[in-house]
Amino acid sequence: MQLTRRDFSRLGALGIAAHLAPSLHAQANQKKIGYAVIGLGRIAGHFMPGTRSTTNSQITALVSGHRDKAERIAAEYNVPTGSIYNYENFDEIAHNPSVDAVYVALPNSMHAEYTIRAAKAGKHVLCEKPMATSVADCEKMIAACKAANVKLMIAYRCHYEPTNLRAIQLIRDGALGQVQTIQSAFGFNISPGEWRLSKKLAGGGPLYDVGIYSLNACRYLTGEEPDHISAYASVIDHDGRFNEVEENVSWTMHFPSGILTSCSTTYGANMDGYFRVYGSKGWLQVDKAFVYEGLHLSAEYSGKKLDEANPARDPSQFQAEAEHFSRCIQNGLEPQSPGEEGLRDMRYITEIYRSAGISS
Repeated sequence: MQLTRRDFSRLGALGIAAHLAPSLHAQANQKKIGYAVIGLGRIAGHFMPGTRSTTNSQITALVSGHRDKAERIAAEYNVPTGSIYNYENFDEIAHNPSVDAVYVALPNSMHAEYTIRAAKAGKHVLCEKPMATSVADCEKMIAACKAANVKLMIAYRCHYEPTNLRAIQLIRDGALGQVQTIQSAFGFNISPGEWRLSKKLAGGGPLYDVGIYSLNACRYLTGEEPDHISAYASVIDHDGRFNEVEENVSWTMHFPSGILTSCSTTYGANMDGYFRVYGSKGWLQVDKAFVYEGLHLSAEYSGKKLDEANPARDPSQFQAEAEHFSRCIQNGLEPQSPGEEGLRDMRYITEIYRSAGISS
């Protein structure tokens, strides 16, 4: 990822610039960080191509329960067949020097187990969100990585995405004046049979999957942590899909400055992810804020109007997060979205469920 001065300024909005600064002039011949991808589903199909566009990352091992699929992907990424593992022999990865880190792309309930096993194998961990399905598991993941002296990063793509960073910078620069309220939503009409409809695998419904984007966005847009949460949940479509998890969740949050936020998520309707921020001097909105491409920022404040489309295409966001984590490993830096960030969101998800009367 080539950083311009403008990019560096945007990264500064989240404190990312401070993490990257020592590595901006890193030697070009630094060893690429080798990743073992754990789970070869849809999200891994975005991450792996993203690594190809980096200068510091590569796929060096695969972990899958389907050997034939793993062999096809291994051939595509020049991964030796000896670096293909299954879930039973995964711990042997400790003896593979080509693997520096793992990318955990498994169902939510499996994140904790494979993060902890990877840490014990001496490998750094980039784990998909949600971090886990309970606060206790998040705490165990953090403790395991600290005990093994390996880094843990949660894959919050939007922390490294230019349009989201642009929105944060405008707010921090005071363009909108004093922020008053934020609205955000994200959801889709889920198909029957998805693993996300299993509470055992997913931990919960759309809040764990797509609602977490709105939750996290309200935190990085305000730069604050909520001090009060109130929530409701419902199931409208009694068609068998929602026997184990909720269909809809809406919640409000109050922040210490007085900012109020309103968020919704659903598995019952297609809802392009967005957020809209209202301030004393104007407003801004990012449409398709949480998807892989097509992001668009519009704003109006103090007589100015912005209309900024982001031309970046998938898998650029995965490229950015892989580059960041690899750079942290190479230079001994702390990731901008460490395990503690995922733990905070899990605590808020637990509070949202409690308020909505959903047993976790």
